[in-house]
Parts: sequence; C-alpha cells; structure tokens
Amino acid sequence: MSKTLLEVNNLKKYFKTKNGLLHAVDDVSFTIEEGKTLGVVGESGCGKSTLGRVTLRLLEHTDGEVKFEGKDVLAMSKSEMRQMRKQMQIIFQDPYESINPRMSIGELIAEPLIVNNICKKSEINARVAELMDTVGLAERLINSYPHELDGGRRQRIGIARALSVNPKFIVCDEPVSALDVSIQAQILNLMQDLQRDRGFTYMFISHNLSVVKHISDDIMVMYLGKVVEKAPKAELFRNPLHPYTQALLEAIPVPKLSSRGRKREILQGEIKSPINPKNECRFANRCKYATEQCRCGTPELREVSPGHFVSCYNV
Repeated sequence: MSKTLLEVNNLKKYFKTKNGLLHAVDDVSFTIEEGKTLGVVGESGCGKSTLGRVTLRLLEHTDGEVKFEGKDVLAMSKSEMRQMRKQMQIIFQDPYESINPRMSIGELIAEPLIVNNICKKSEINARVAELMDTVGLAERLINSYPHELDGGRRQRIGIARALSVNPKFIVCDEPVSALDVSIQAQILNLMQDLQRDRGFTYMFISHNLSVVKHISDDIMVMYLGKVVEKAPKAELFRNPLHPYTQALLEAIPVPKLSSRGRKREILQGEIKSPINPKNECRFANRCKYATEQCRCGTPELREVSPGHFVSCYNV
C-alpha cells in the first residue's frame, strides 16, 4: 500500500473585496500518495493556483487543514515552517517573473542552498554544477543571465532551484503553459524522470488536459473554487461524469483529418461570480442538464465508483 504524503481537508481561501467575499477555494479535500502525481485542471480563475499556494502556505488559509506526513502545516510556527519549506517546493508558471534577472544562473541556483544552509560554502559550486547537469543546463551557462536564455532553459532554472533543497513534494503551477510544444515535452519528460529516480510527489496544475493526462496518476477538476470531479486518469478520460469535465474533454484539440464530422458542444450561459456565491450548483447556468434541484443547494462530492468522485445531482 502506498503511503499518503499530503492530506487536505475542507480547505477554504476567501479574499475580501469591496463587493463581498471571493470564494477562490471553497471546501476542497483530497489526498496525494507518495511518489504519485495529482493533476488539477480547470479554466482560468477556477482557483487551482490559489489551491497550490494555500497548500504550501504561501497564502494563509481561511479554514480547513493541510497535513504533510501527518503534521498540520497550517498550525506550524514560522521556524517550523522554515524547515518544512525544504520538504515542500513550487515551480512557478512564469520562470522569468519568479527569478531575479540581476543574478546569474549559478547565483540563482546557489541562493536556496545558501539560505537554507544545505551545504558548506566549499561545496556550493559543485552542488550547483550537479543540479545544472540534472536539469539539462550546460555548464557553460553558469555565468549567463535569465534574459540570455529561452523559456525552456529558464524553466529548468526554476526546477533546479526547487530540487536544490531535496524536497519530497513539489507544486507545479502550469510549468509548461508558456513554452513551445517541443519544449513542453522536454520539461514533462524531465519531471517524470526525476519522479522515477527520486520518488518526488507532484501536484501538477494546468488548464491543458492533454498535458495533465501525460503526467498524472489522478486528476481533479475544479470549477469556481469547487472540486466537481476526481478520478484516476484512465477512468476520467474513459468515463467523465460531470458535464463540465465532459466539456473540457470536448475542447481538447484534435488533428483536422480525424475531426471530420465531429460536432463539438460549446458551453452556453454566463459564468457565475465567485463573490458571495449562492447555495447552488455553480455550474448550473452553463449546464444543459440543470434542474430545479441544482438551484436549491450545492451538490456534495460523492464516490460513485471506487476512486471516482463527482459533485452532481444528475449522476
């Protein structure tokens, strides 16, 4: 049996606005087993990136709990959290925005080693060279600056920085969305190789179901702060139950010749505001199967088959 590394229970994150509370993450629960990858997908604004940041406590939570190896992350002191940071890392979506443009590649990779006292000063250069080799950065680039590199190499810097503290868990926040398709494949293959060799556990956040299918073991679909479906990868693609999941799968691009005669269903209706949402299904305005029951309460996430959870009254 695999060991549960991360357990999130009823996690909430609300932001105060002039019009009320924005429910960015609303009562989300899930677990990730050690060495596995949970893919988190949904439209922009669904709360998936906020979920990753609250899980790592880069943003403070509103309610709920996050347990890492059984320890309550959200109740830790600053000094305890500083040590926990070595176990939980993040790869940001935009590598150019998340690294200091005034520092060389060598300095950027060495920074977390120095801040966290990972190794002696005399060992830093060797460790930096080792990390650069691990992520596929040529040693000749050690004195280069971020603006001199392409997006793929910059993203490799972000990966090297995350790896430098030897974490167990990494949140990957759309790490390939800004890259060309060929570079995306290289980065995804690198991340899978690292997971196989070092046993990393990932939360992989993306709006691209094709990418998530390539790297994930389980997939969780979010809509306006809520989890609407969660299942093993093969099960989700074989038997999507929630209308929103079905719409996301419909939107996956396919080769032109193979799409002849295929009729795509386009979602209609207005997206509801996540500010002070009503107690109803948040997808009801866009769902062709919506009934009066869907507007009388929020459906619970329930298990309809082993490992397959869905939040819908009509399933």
